[in-house]
Amino acid sequence: MRAEPLTARCRTAYDGRAHACLGISPFNSHFSTPRIAGLVRWGLETFAHVHFFVPDTAAAHTLEALGYPPEKAAWKARRQGQYVRNKITKALADNGVPDPAPHLLDGQALATNPSYQELTAQVEQHFRTDSGFAQACLSASAWVLERRLPPGRQPTHEQLRGAVRYFLAELPLFLDTPRITGTVASVFCYHEVPRVLADLYRHRLALRPAPNQGFCRLRDAAEIQHPGVRVSRTLQ
Repeated sequence: MRAEPLTARCRTAYDGRAHACLGISPFNSHFSTPRIAGLVRWGLETFAHVHFFVPDTAAAHTLEALGYPPEKAAWKARRQGQYVRNKITKALADNGVPDPAPHLLDGQALATNPSYQELTAQVEQHFRTDSGFAQACLSASAWVLERRLPPGRQPTHEQLRGAVRYFLAELPLFLDTPRITGTVASVFCYHEVPRVLADLYRHRLALRPAPNQGFCRLRDAAEIQHPGVRVSRTLQ
């Protein structure tokens, strides 16, 4: 596994090895059982502290935007989230960590985290009042929906307004994970570099990450054979 910090600030946060937050998307086939096992092992070996972010509850917003009734969307998101958590739990146990709870940041854990709730309110306020920031978030959500809609079909404005709630729920982890987890510094790790996050960490948006917050792209051995940073538009 190789980590590629996005900016010089990200490099500083990574080099400290204080904390990493690894994103594990519930509906992304990239996160196979072997890959999650590798991520867990790498995180535990590389950093003093590590969390795994599973946006299970928030995933229901994308499903609703795609036409699922709210109750079914919530059920499907919970089920897939549990499936991913089970993989993480087993990988942690295999590495000598019997209790996964201190290492998981899912919907349930974040719902009772005051710092996360405060950051979420800040994100939502910027979304309502900053048109440039709002458009960047909506653009990320558009790409998510376009991959799941029939070929040639574009998401409606109503669909985008619903799906963007998923991305807004993720943003606090990109802005200030140290505040959420009580660590001195942190890097968020993922296998892609979403365009909106590239803009965020390069200070092109009104909101800026905390000085001790970084972002790293993770690549495994197969990806390293094909150099070049892919810039995508979402984490889903």
